[in-house]
Amino acid sequence: MPVITNINDLKRLHRRRTPKMFFDYCESGSWTEQTFRENTSDFAKLRFRQRVAVDMSGRSIESTMLGQPVTMPVALAPVGSLGMQAADGEIKAARAAAKFGVPFTLSTMSVCSIEDVASHVPEKPFWFQLYVQKDKSFTDTLIDRAKAAHCSALVVTLDLQIVGQRHKDLKNGVSTPPKLTARSLWDLATKWRWTFGMARTSRRTFRNIVGHAPGVAGLGDIHSWSAAQLEPRLDWDMIARVRDRWGGKFILKGILDPEDARLAVTVGADAIVVSNHGGRQLDGALSSIRMLPSIVREVKGETEIWIDSGIRSGQDVLKAIALGADATMIGRAYIYGLGAIGEDGVTRSLEILRKEMDTTMALCGRRSLREMNRDILLVPADFEGEWADRS
Repeated sequence: MPVITNINDLKRLHRRRTPKMFFDYCESGSWTEQTFRENTSDFAKLRFRQRVAVDMSGRSIESTMLGQPVTMPVALAPVGSLGMQAADGEIKAARAAAKFGVPFTLSTMSVCSIEDVASHVPEKPFWFQLYVQKDKSFTDTLIDRAKAAHCSALVVTLDLQIVGQRHKDLKNGVSTPPKLTARSLWDLATKWRWTFGMARTSRRTFRNIVGHAPGVAGLGDIHSWSAAQLEPRLDWDMIARVRDRWGGKFILKGILDPEDARLAVTVGADAIVVSNHGGRQLDGALSSIRMLPSIVREVKGETEIWIDSGIRSGQDVLKAIALGADATMIGRAYIYGLGAIGEDGVTRSLEILRKEMDTTMALCGRRSLREMNRDILLVPADFEGEWADRS
């Protein structure tokens, strides 16, 4: 086992230990991948102000998300097919998050079901992410199952009414479980840890869907079903209906424009997630961190503002907080750990982020997240995502 000191160390190990199609599923964007790349490179354009001769003792990066205490303002974002990065991946990630003291979000398109995760992490309520389906009855069933599992918040993803063109996934023929070709069999033979783990689990398909959605009795039915079921007509009236059906803490994910942020507040979102789906949907969109300041100006104080897409370090988390975010969500940063060494890898990724946040905050002369504001950043003059006057 190599010495692991940063998220990139976990990424390299993930690449070595996970089948190519699933590593590529994690490490890719849509079309030219411009937005996917800029999600991370734009964070690097923000620089910190170093401050010295200040009292650095008594530091804390603890916070709250939706009124829930967290050890740091980081939640694990929903990730489809997480159980293909490692056997029982959703259960392992949820356990790591619960022990660490941060929220975990289960995807509609998870390998482990809502009930699987609830039975293995009964002491810590998790969040459930919903893709709104054309079949309203099935959408309601998913919501009701999340309620029965005592999920403490519903996350509705808004930016996947249709699937973006993801060239790597198309070329790899991504499926759950993977399609067995000569090429994939050879790849699996070289990933013996992954293969051994998958052989020992019965969770190898989309268990929220198979056996629950009408007409989906097995894996052979799910691809045509999922392609036909995403709701392209999703609008704010439909979102309000979902909110009313849920009746609890309500998060809207996929906000990348101040006008949509305002509409999200109007519909009653307790939190919004500034996100471009990790660069996997609209290629050519601006990075989440560039769009954050304009959204903060529009709705700060009216709802909690979180951000995802491009966060690979504790420094990135602090940069987002300094620009006005209340909290963050991470995806790839913890997937690397899961694919590298399972549950312990997720824990290691969180430990890395916590250490980087604490050290950076101290070197900026701050002792709490409340003191992390724009004053500790050097921001390029042309950085923020502002549109020209359209009048």
